[in-house]
Amino acid sequence: MSDKQHLYLVDGSAYIFRAYHRLPPLTNPRGTPVGAVYGYTTMLWKLAEDLHKADGPTHLAVILDKGSHSFRNDLYDHYKANRPEPPEDLKPQFPLIRDATRAFSLPCIEEDNLEADDLIASYAREATRRGWDVTIVSSDKDLMQLVGKCAEPNDGHEGGCIDMLDTMKNQRIDIPEVVEKFGVGPELVGDVLALMGDSVDNVPGIYGIGPKTASKLIQDYGSLQGALDAAPSMKPGKLRDRLIEGREMAELSRVLVQLKEDCPLPMPLDDFKLDTVPKEPLAAFLAEHGFTSLLRRLDGGSGSPGRPTDLNPPKQQTAGAAAASSGNRQDQPEFPPVDRSAYECVQTLERLEHWIERAFAARAVAIDTETSSIDAMRAELAGVSLALGPNDACYIPLGHGGSDMFAERPEQIDKAAALATLKPLLESDAVLKIGQNIKYDINILARNGIQITPVDDTMIISFAMDAGRSLEGIGGGHGMDELSERHLGHTTLTFKDICGSGKKQIPFGEVPLSRATEYAAEDADVTWRLHKLLKPRLAIEHGVRVYERVDRPLIPVVAAMERHGIKVDRQRLAKLSEEFAHEIARIEQEIYDCCGESFTIGSPQQLGRILFDKLGYKGGRKGKSGQYSTDQAILEGLALQGAEVAQKVLDWRQLAKLKSTYTDALQAAINPQTGRVHTSYSLVGAQTGRLSSTDPNLQNIPIRTAIGRQIRQAFVPEEGMVLLAADYSQIELRLAAHMADVPPLKEAFASGEDIHARTAQEMFGTVDRDTRARAKTVNFAILYGISRWGLGARLGIDPDEAQSIIDRYFERFPGIQNYIHSTLETVRERGYSETLFGRKTWFPRIGSSQQAERQGSERAAINAPIQGTSADIIKRAMARMIPALSDAGLGHVKMLLQVHDELVFELPEGDVAAARPVIERVMAEAALPAVELDVPLGVEIGHGMSWDDAH
Repeated sequence: MSDKQHLYLVDGSAYIFRAYHRLPPLTNPRGTPVGAVYGYTTMLWKLAEDLHKADGPTHLAVILDKGSHSFRNDLYDHYKANRPEPPEDLKPQFPLIRDATRAFSLPCIEEDNLEADDLIASYAREATRRGWDVTIVSSDKDLMQLVGKCAEPNDGHEGGCIDMLDTMKNQRIDIPEVVEKFGVGPELVGDVLALMGDSVDNVPGIYGIGPKTASKLIQDYGSLQGALDAAPSMKPGKLRDRLIEGREMAELSRVLVQLKEDCPLPMPLDDFKLDTVPKEPLAAFLAEHGFTSLLRRLDGGSGSPGRPTDLNPPKQQTAGAAAASSGNRQDQPEFPPVDRSAYECVQTLERLEHWIERAFAARAVAIDTETSSIDAMRAELAGVSLALGPNDACYIPLGHGGSDMFAERPEQIDKAAALATLKPLLESDAVLKIGQNIKYDINILARNGIQITPVDDTMIISFAMDAGRSLEGIGGGHGMDELSERHLGHTTLTFKDICGSGKKQIPFGEVPLSRATEYAAEDADVTWRLHKLLKPRLAIEHGVRVYERVDRPLIPVVAAMERHGIKVDRQRLAKLSEEFAHEIARIEQEIYDCCGESFTIGSPQQLGRILFDKLGYKGGRKGKSGQYSTDQAILEGLALQGAEVAQKVLDWRQLAKLKSTYTDALQAAINPQTGRVHTSYSLVGAQTGRLSSTDPNLQNIPIRTAIGRQIRQAFVPEEGMVLLAADYSQIELRLAAHMADVPPLKEAFASGEDIHARTAQEMFGTVDRDTRARAKTVNFAILYGISRWGLGARLGIDPDEAQSIIDRYFERFPGIQNYIHSTLETVRERGYSETLFGRKTWFPRIGSSQQAERQGSERAAINAPIQGTSADIIKRAMARMIPALSDAGLGHVKMLLQVHDELVFELPEGDVAAARPVIERVMAEAALPAVELDVPLGVEIGHGMSWDDAH
């Protein structure tokens, strides 16, 4: 080890917040939350482990904030005024951080009226003057002002230098990293911060100047003072005006961000000497808080354990990626292993009544149904399974036996008698029914005369906390098999295991009861265990609000919509299919004429050969398989170059898809019993929280094309009824105006102004058909984090011109740029974004080394809070709609479809006038009282004799 002293100064206050947001919720044996404490402890152990390495610490201290007041509050009374209170489950962990530090026999420094950053700066400068190197263990941007500072040689000693260590990313931060982040060296970081401000600490900065503009100003003018002095001579514009008007605030901000480097030192540097960590106080601390895995490592004799593999990412991962990939691992309740031999096959009413009596006493029961099909509107009920605890589960067969009328049927309770016996339990408000995708079970049992209530759903609980998360080798889905692997370490029986596959597959009703019991009861058992494991996490991880106020109330609502279905005009669909077939044939012949030969247009290999080898078009790109790519983007690019055949192939593909997906498939999807089409909605199908529609998918019908309107004309009401469509108007732009705090957009929405015209006026100085269309494209594209190349392609302009439009947009609407920067910074830090209702969306690849993967995550992260909030709002409207209509005497009005921002209803035409204001009010007020928006939610309503007529 080098003779040179190396001081590590740990920013304890910042680290506990990072550990809190990164690590899973844990509690100690007394029930106190300790997840952040555990993360903090592992970090200290890692630093202690580096003691004998070349760049490891010889001295170490932890620096904390003692209180919320400092001398900066005397300079500016709004300093840190907007900082929210720490989460309730984090507050009790603050004193435990001090206990953890003392358990390592390490100094823990805190002083009244001083922030941890000032103490760190003062100790760092004193240590460098003594010739020590200093590493600040933090990622705080304010502390980056110290990076690279080196003291002059003193008393024959070479001066020491300062760097930083971000333990969450395992990354050293030196001058190049600071320049990469801020565009300037550490000595000018304070000037950049003074211009851009800091919403977390409520440092005002200059309104409308974000990180990018601040950095460029300091680069161009050399300093804050230089930029402010140059403002009067700048070309007229908002930037010049802001610099002149905001000078006083910028100068105040510069004082607020300046670190105090001459604080009195509460403890001498020599007292920070780091020796081998004494075992006993640390062992006692670990045992007290139940950190058994760390205690085992300590008992292994290392004295300072290695980094736990399940909590720390490899070097290339960001903190966000680590949190997303491993943050959902946690200490598990002591469940016994799954024992399928313990399950009971219930074959008598007496035994069924016994289980029901126990379920009433338990107040909660996991339930699952076994059926003949995955189509809830056509499936026959084969049996029901219940679980009251681990390995305490049963299966009640109701429809087993061969399909042949002469086949022998096993002993089982009469179906009608069993359902009549189960009905009071399943409909009792006193007993919680727990399911995995319980919407399916609700529909199956509703068709058998039972209305399940109340319900919890483990699939949706998982989604509320872990949307987008994934574990290596397991994935990030929310199906029971994946959740069981991820959280219980148990591999469940699969349907294929029980029923076989392909031609040898048998219906579940023909599976022998012993085997059926193992499979069905295991489903209920695993569901019960998952609920016991996941439900407590909602409170700890702040998922209660979105689950209880948005998702859970929606389950029975969506189930009812699926059962209602919607009528389609079979004859009209058949006519459209015939017309599409003729048009497809015509386009095919035109393509053959252009190419000089017939070929299979749907074959990418054959199409690529024709386009690039035979016709010689440029832009061909071969993949790993050796064949040309002919995806939509490639064809659109060729069409822009004037390749007529490429546009014809695009037209052919669209028609062929519409025919197969809609006009043909919808006819086949008509339920013979109801005469209607019943789509299936997934509450976990879209990462941002939007509902997704399958079997058939009714959400991808083109909205604005003539062909799409023709298909919508085939969706019709029953005789004597009409369809009513209620659509949120530009809800994502409205939410962007609120969430990014964009005054011009908020004013436009408040006054009912044409938002795209307003944007055209702001961007281009004039409003006509062309500028409004361009403004509309830009408005939506920016919210999706579009690149200069992407916007250029959409507008048909070169990337440089597109970039100038993006720059002008951000100049006119700086709040949007600030929103984008702050959102990405938050996601990189935490690993997830949040909607206004607290829905988390995780982005484990936000720090990927692969550019395309990283940029894709960044684009999704920018839009997720807005699109997710939009999804939350329409879900809240749906959950409130039926009670509101019932209260108005309109309980017979049926909600049939949810498509993007639109709800479709079926009702008598005479009730439209009464229903319309109720529907509009519920949708307009859906965010309240949880969230009060700065912009009104506009709702457009129409009705008619088809879905298309209702628009």
